[in-house]
Amino acid sequence: MSLLLPKSKEEFSKGDYWNSFFQTRGSKAFEWYGEYDELSNYFHKYIKEKDQILITGCGNSSIGENLYDVGYRDIINIDISQIVIRQMNQKVNNREGLKYLHMDALKTTFADQHFNVVLDKGTLDALMPDDKEETVKRITKYFDEIQRITRFGSRYICITLLQEHILTILLDYFPKNNWMFRVVRCFEAEEAAVKNGERLIPVFIVICTKFNVLPKQILEANLSSTDKLQRFENTSQIKSTIMSSQQAAFVCASLQQNSISSDVEISLDLFEPEGVNPKYTVYVVDSEPKKKNPPYAVFIVPQGRESEWLFSTKAGRRKLASMSNHNRLLIITMHRNQNYNCLEHVQNELADIIRDLTRQIRINRRKYLSEAKLKPFKNRKGIIKDVVDITFLTCKHHLHMILGSYVGCREKKDSTIAVLGLGGGGLCSFMNKFIPNAIITGVEIDPEMVKIAFDWFGLQKNEKLKIEVNDGLKYLEELTQNGKTLNALLFDVDSKDSTIGMSCPPKEFLEDAVLDNVTKIIDEKGLFILNVVIRDESLRPPIVTKLVKRFEGIVAFKIEEELNEIFICSHQNKLILKEELKNSIPYLTKFLEKYNNLECIDFLISQIV
Repeated sequence: MSLLLPKSKEEFSKGDYWNSFFQTRGSKAFEWYGEYDELSNYFHKYIKEKDQILITGCGNSSIGENLYDVGYRDIINIDISQIVIRQMNQKVNNREGLKYLHMDALKTTFADQHFNVVLDKGTLDALMPDDKEETVKRITKYFDEIQRITRFGSRYICITLLQEHILTILLDYFPKNNWMFRVVRCFEAEEAAVKNGERLIPVFIVICTKFNVLPKQILEANLSSTDKLQRFENTSQIKSTIMSSQQAAFVCASLQQNSISSDVEISLDLFEPEGVNPKYTVYVVDSEPKKKNPPYAVFIVPQGRESEWLFSTKAGRRKLASMSNHNRLLIITMHRNQNYNCLEHVQNELADIIRDLTRQIRINRRKYLSEAKLKPFKNRKGIIKDVVDITFLTCKHHLHMILGSYVGCREKKDSTIAVLGLGGGGLCSFMNKFIPNAIITGVEIDPEMVKIAFDWFGLQKNEKLKIEVNDGLKYLEELTQNGKTLNALLFDVDSKDSTIGMSCPPKEFLEDAVLDNVTKIIDEKGLFILNVVIRDESLRPPIVTKLVKRFEGIVAFKIEEELNEIFICSHQNKLILKEELKNSIPYLTKFLEKYNNLECIDFLISQIV
């Protein structure tokens, strides 16, 4: 769950958003405030069952009934409309302790310090449509009445959209009158509205707690999807943070529904609670929409490369977006002097903002699960469920590795392949189906990754596909010592060392002793297939030199859109190797056609021919 609070850098008119909403909301306005299911966690956190509760401006809301039915036994609802009070009293159904009274919230008849809780679900927003002098006087009278009828330790809980003038009057009144002031954002109510096809509008819950004396104002806010609160020194700070959160939410809501023109770029800075400097910057770049393109992708710029032209300039980011072949690209840069831990931690921190910027984009063509595609499957009982489609490849560089493996194995009845670096198992699963005569061994050092591949990515062992939990380097050493050879050896191993400018493979896999073992393991017509991802181009020449020293034939394929480069290495002449690769394309394309993977066919032909 993210702890990040977005602050938009673009100029968006919050007045336009608010005015549009309030002019068109009509009788449906208060649906934004959420039903009991979305609000219940907050009610149970801030209201005790023994509390004496007043619900102001109850209307025809069922919140009072809902609270009573889960154990609250002292609830009074008031409203200025006699008609609605009569209707609600007809629904009480012998609920002793649940009352509906016709009364003006600005002038109640209750005794002083009578209630523990005053619950306001949209009433303040309805009472204060503007900040005219007359309106401010009316709201001050409302607050004075709350002050009078509540005890010390009581809470005023207000569910509100927190327009600027609402936020201003709340901050002007309660902190100055010894009330602790807290604001939380109710994502549950927002999500429910979006699921119902409504526009996203931020919903807030203000919790003011009454004290006899407060030596210092207590101002808190939680505007993220976690329970971590942020404290503020003054009302200006908390007001600015809340308004930034609202503004960013409006930007996100607009981007969910609309594309932005090719000459416009939206950027958001993401801050940690109480952070002064941004931790991430998110650039939203839309390309001319194409039906064949997936709707969006996320590119996290490797730390230290944010100043490069491709990432630091508008023209560079647009170039990157066009290379991505997605209709929308989120480019995320990290900032110096920040702690990012591991990539998984970064992904978790960014999950909320990615969801907010993309969740309304319709994905009709396929559903993705990391490096897998899901397809519907009907079992014998007629139940349809999603299963992993092992014939689909989301990593284009795997096509070259598969083609090379096919070339290395096609003349052998019982060929052998080893894949170092299992990942989700997609590469091994595909080859198990495409090259049925091959015995494939997937080698993975991390047993947890193996479990994930089996549990989530459809990996299944059989007599032709084996999985070995082992260090890849140790596995190679064991093969060499035992004199065993392979028809194809694939290095598809990620590096955990982000300091050397190469994220695949780890540098240890390219040491001379390891490559010497590789030359011994590959048989006469076998192939060594190496996946390399280089960020520092100065590292490439030494790698090529090492390969040329050991193999007669080398064919390299640069996959720009994935930053991968595949080296296919053979003991045979390069021309022979290239011809064999070319001649093997029809076998792979026929297989891809069978499973309607046309995009991969076009890509493969463009790279090889």
